[in-house]
Amino acid sequence: MGIPVGVAWSLTAAFLALAYPCLARLARLDYRRLGAGVRHIDLAGLLMALAMVAMVSPVGAPIPVAGWQAMFLLTAAWFLACALRDRMADGVCRRCDLHHGVAAVAMLYMLTAMPHAGGHGAWPTMVQAGGGSYALPALAVLAAGYFAVDGAHTAAKTVRNLRRRGGHPLPEGAGSRAVCRTVMGIGMAYLFAAGAIGG
Repeated sequence: MGIPVGVAWSLTAAFLALAYPCLARLARLDYRRLGAGVRHIDLAGLLMALAMVAMVSPVGAPIPVAGWQAMFLLTAAWFLACALRDRMADGVCRRCDLHHGVAAVAMLYMLTAMPHAGGHGAWPTMVQAGGGSYALPALAVLAAGYFAVDGAHTAAKTVRNLRRRGGHPLPEGAGSRAVCRTVMGIGMAYLFAAGAIGG
């Protein structure tokens, strides 16, 4: 794909920074009270952040593409199946499940469609000059648009909710989760746009 090394390091740092709030939520939140669905969403956020670190890091990918593809295929199946049933009792809305299912499908597409080392290697190449563009770039453009809109919508919704609460804090973990989703959305939009145009 060929993103510049400086940008790759910046994205690596940003995505790595997103792992901390995900881990913190998983360690400190009371999921018995919040619901198992909320834990699933926090775990999916951590998985996405770590996968993005592995993909954009100029150091190299520690896990072959097939490993990530299997994880995201299972993640997509889980959240898309959850979107078909009502999980309000687990503390999750259908839109959240659907978003995480779409995000997992997008990650699966990204891993499959991006150029690989040597044309057919097991390692994705994001930080390689002239690495080419994604297969089916129209899907990358759609994904870039989706994540840009979702990131902006999440940020605006969080600000609106803060204003409505009149200075009272958001429910436990909600602010952190919204910031992570916004930053992840912006980063994903950039990577899909770069992949669509070939760098």
